[in-house]
Amino acid sequence: MDRHRLRILGLAVALGALVALALVIAPRGERAEIPDPIESVFPLPGDTVVRQTAIEVDLPVGYTLEIYVDGERVPPVEIGVTSSTGVWLWQPGPGRSLEQWEAGEHTARVVWRTTVGRPDPGEFSWTFRVA
Repeated sequence: MDRHRLRILGLAVALGALVALALVIAPRGERAEIPDPIESVFPLPGDTVVRQTAIEVDLPVGYTLEIYVDGERVPPVEIGVTSSTGVWLWQPGPGRSLEQWEAGEHTARVVWRTTVGRPDPGEFSWTFRVA
């Protein structure tokens, strides 16, 4: 009988840990509408992410992008772009404007404009949490 109770207790603890982990990792709140022309962003608004996370923005080819983190502009030399796909990427690191993510909530803001064709400026802000 004692083994049976220990197994049930172990399963209950494991289930509780799984629920707690899901609450920490799972996104919070409603998903924000991502405006055109942005095809995707990561992390998504309301996400909870790990400290190694990079900000990724996917725009159509022919756009330029500025990234702001917690109100501070990220120097353009720190932002990587794959010009053939329009994917822009920035991550904190040694010698960068932000060396590492601190735990807590952060705000990202992107400002874009076209480099060819008709003007199409815009901006989008969102928040995410670093665990």
